[in-house]
Amino acid sequence: MSLAVVHSRALDALRSPQVTVEVHLANGLPSFTLVGLADTEVKEARERVRAALQTSGLEFPNNKRITVNLAPADLPKESGRFDLPIALGILAASGQIDAAKLARFELAGELSLAGELRPVRGALAMALAAAHEGADPPRAMVLPTESAAQAARVDGVAIHAAAHLLEVVRSLLPGDSAVPLPRAVPAPVAPPPSRGDLRDVRGQSGAKRALEIAAVGGHSVLMVGPPGSGKSMLAQRFAGLLPPLTHDEAIESAALLSLTGAAAAHTWGERVLRSPHHSASSAALVGGGSPPRPGEISLAHHGVLFLDELPEFQRPALEALREPLETGRVTISRAARQADFPARFQLLAAMNPCPCGHLGSALRACRCTPDVVARYQGRLSGPLLDRIDLQVEVPAVAATTLAQAPGGDSSAAMALRVAQARARALQRQGVLNRELAGESLERLCTLDAAASNFLQSVSVRLGWSARGFHRVLRIARSIADLADSETIVLAHVAEAVQYRRVLAVQ
Repeated sequence: MSLAVVHSRALDALRSPQVTVEVHLANGLPSFTLVGLADTEVKEARERVRAALQTSGLEFPNNKRITVNLAPADLPKESGRFDLPIALGILAASGQIDAAKLARFELAGELSLAGELRPVRGALAMALAAAHEGADPPRAMVLPTESAAQAARVDGVAIHAAAHLLEVVRSLLPGDSAVPLPRAVPAPVAPPPSRGDLRDVRGQSGAKRALEIAAVGGHSVLMVGPPGSGKSMLAQRFAGLLPPLTHDEAIESAALLSLTGAAAAHTWGERVLRSPHHSASSAALVGGGSPPRPGEISLAHHGVLFLDELPEFQRPALEALREPLETGRVTISRAARQADFPARFQLLAAMNPCPCGHLGSALRACRCTPDVVARYQGRLSGPLLDRIDLQVEVPAVAATTLAQAPGGDSSAAMALRVAQARARALQRQGVLNRELAGESLERLCTLDAAASNFLQSVSVRLGWSARGFHRVLRIARSIADLADSETIVLAHVAEAVQYRRVLAVQ
């Protein structure tokens, strides 16, 4: 036959729409034309496919006019994922493989010049799209071995793994000579890496308490303290307090990481800790590019985003965090395209109280003038600070404390308390405390009379916004859950108020 149709998928943000690869062979001057809004990487497939077929001992129709159409024509196509479908389309159109068998599969894979299959980005997103579309009968997917190990975690779609073009060709030979491809097996999960123990951080009982509360309710935290006081150590150990990801959360997290090629099958189910440098741009944090790709806030979905030296970040980059902190999603709009990514991350930030870092320290004197301190702290806008739930002071640690043996609870003991408190919250309301809003916030964050009067008087005195008032309620709810209390009492509210007063919240 002179026409063959192969099924594949493109990437459009976290979506993976179907792409039909049509290959037509005709008489005429020899040529190889590729149409369908293909990017440069896709157009270069002509040379990769030609070399891969020839070095694999397969026939390439050099004397034919080859036309490859990637439909739909208005959907941008990028990366080398279409190498394998194009190569198989040429073989089917020239009668070297069974086109009827080819119709039962969706294929993606980049080819080396020797015919080896290289992994592609977004394998999980492709498998999720195939599973959710619910085609009848569903088409199985053929992916490179490494990509198939990731996609095999998705239920509802058959995933086959191949390491070389010839393996796929043998499975599509006519008659009984075909050798079926093996089903992909999820890669074994490696033991989680050691993130350290919070007992390694000497002193800082107040900061540890704040992190425990944050872990219960999913709250964001800003740590303020001089250099070397342990802010980074606390942040690096924070993920050890969080419970393991559920299967659905692990799928979502890995799917986003796979869009950038950062997903690894052996790290399945781990909560990610993203820590971009303070020189990161707005696009690096939020996402962007053409086609749009997720930024650090989306790659930290269901994990932790740690921003060290917070005032040193570019002002536009920090202000771009305001909407995602509220909504848990980010929409990247361009003139021709729009991409929507989830961004339900837990923000940890750290900063010095002043440029020299020693404002308020009992160990060293600060050399900054009040104007310099005000300008430095003013790099963080009031609306951004208003969206950070807990502010905690991390003071300098004296040498006598550093010389003592580790003290305080271990990460394992704190994680157990966090898991129990989270379980209470999820059983009561189905969501974390940070997501309480509207009627559910009023109903589930009930205060006794003393606590209510105290919170109202503090709110008026400090001039809190409605957002700040409600955030204190959510923090108090998390403190009450840690104490296994259904009612929020005065002690819970008083502690919650203290976490809003390190820096001025306008």
